[in-house]
Amino acid sequence: MTRQAERAKVVDAVNAEQGRARCSPGIRPARLAAAGPAVGTISAMAYEQELAGRIRQLIGSDPELTEKKMFGGLAFLIRGNMAIAASSQGGAMVRVDPAQSDTLMATTKATLMNMRGRDMPGWLRVSSDDLRTDDQLTSWVEIGTGYARSLPPK
Repeated sequence: MTRQAERAKVVDAVNAEQGRARCSPGIRPARLAAAGPAVGTISAMAYEQELAGRIRQLIGSDPELTEKKMFGGLAFLIRGNMAIAASSQGGAMVRVDPAQSDTLMATTKATLMNMRGRDMPGWLRVSSDDLRTDDQLTSWVEIGTGYARSLPPK
């Protein structure tokens, strides 16, 4: 099976799980089609742009910072290592020292990232509800950028 066929199979499974029909290229699901024309419009943001702007502001004009669209969200990388991302699922994905994952989960409402059925120590999900204030977000930005800076440049 080709990679493209494997990817289509995974997308079909996710869509079926979420109750969405498979669409051919260029065809929109009925629930989006009713919203209006597709030409030049985006019906939903891939990530929280307001959160991305707040993260950007907190990191500041760091010359080692780059932004990259990843995982359907917007990731902030320090020297090529992801520090924090505005997630496509809402909230943030934060890169932390894997040895601190359990402690951070025990002392905050953060949860361990799970990608394709596999737990990812060192990657935490923080919900939007836990990032409402600048103090809340600042602490996660500092944790993520601090760990990313500790890693060798890519």
